[in-house]
Amino acid sequence: MNLLGVKLTLLIGRTVPVPVPLPMMENLDTVEVTQSDTGQSGFQITFKAGRSGPIDILDYQLLGNPLLMPHNRAVIIVTLNAIPRVLMDGIILDRQLNPSTKPGASTITLSGKDVSIMMDKEQKPVERLAQNEFVAALMIIAQYAQYGLIPMVMPPFMIDFPLPMERTPVQRATDLQHLQNLAGRFGYVFYIKPGPAPLMNTAYWGPPVRVGIPKKALSVNLGGDTNVERLDFRHDAKQASTFYGKVHDRNLNQHLPFETFASLRIPPLALFPAVPFDLLNVRRTLLDNVEGLNYAQAFAKAQAETDKSMDSVLTATGELDTARYGDLLEARGLVGLRGAGFSYDGFYYVQSVSHSISTNGAYKQRFTLTREGVGSTTPVVPVL
Repeated sequence: MNLLGVKLTLLIGRTVPVPVPLPMMENLDTVEVTQSDTGQSGFQITFKAGRSGPIDILDYQLLGNPLLMPHNRAVIIVTLNAIPRVLMDGIILDRQLNPSTKPGASTITLSGKDVSIMMDKEQKPVERLAQNEFVAALMIIAQYAQYGLIPMVMPPFMIDFPLPMERTPVQRATDLQHLQNLAGRFGYVFYIKPGPAPLMNTAYWGPPVRVGIPKKALSVNLGGDTNVERLDFRHDAKQASTFYGKVHDRNLNQHLPFETFASLRIPPLALFPAVPFDLLNVRRTLLDNVEGLNYAQAFAKAQAETDKSMDSVLTATGELDTARYGDLLEARGLVGLRGAGFSYDGFYYVQSVSHSISTNGAYKQRFTLTREGVGSTTPVVPVL
């Protein structure tokens, strides 16, 4: 399907997704994809479902199509500026029928999550003998190679190797929950990003990505160069917090104090982050639940909580028209912003993006951007 110079390709299938037949694509109404930097991304595909001929006497014809059954795999590809982008590679989990008294107004809606949902099907106890968090993440991801997972696992800045004579880590959750729990110890994230090619996915376990080539700048209040339809900012200083405490290190058999003073996210996106520029007003929080941890683990947990508390001190939410913007925002990436003034211009981390594609010719992107404070760290941002 082509609209506004955008080509939409839809693949669905039980084992290997295949292109949706033309008659079904002609009934396509809307496609929505929501990408988030944490948790699972989701999608909704809506088809028009009329009943107008002898074949539809018993039931809606589309309901009998095996491609629209739950548990099928769905791949959504958008080609913009001659470059294909995989927006979603996921599993259909829910099918809704919405009958209407108006002819041709009935709809069938398919909803689902990205392929990480297949990691969340079984809660199981597993002994991770001599496996630290880094190794355990690699071992779990390797079990799902049938979904084209490419592991991208970043080692934590502090690694504690579990010696079998001392302890054996045990998993008591689903694979997805366990990966997220392991990542949370270091302020890391786990997610599955579709691409770089159809039927391939990148399984990322590591710190939030704040490096790379920024997207084309979002422009506001710049006359004919404005490409954002709506933009709102919120500076929430109470989000920032440092953490401190004391832990009994089992290796040294001593009580050792620990404390954090700033976010270690690299690179910093704000010229004046809440910490250390407003350290006197930042909340100082006692870190609980450190029993049984050594000093390295306790400090890593405190630093993880500090990093997360700083991430969303400044939040920008808005909406843009894709045809005017000429590009696709990507969650977990960077984008520049201009026209809002020195305090709010500069680079931002893209926390989430919702793509809404309609066959009536509309393609909107709703987004949430974050960073650790105010002030631009650069005089210019890329505009092309």
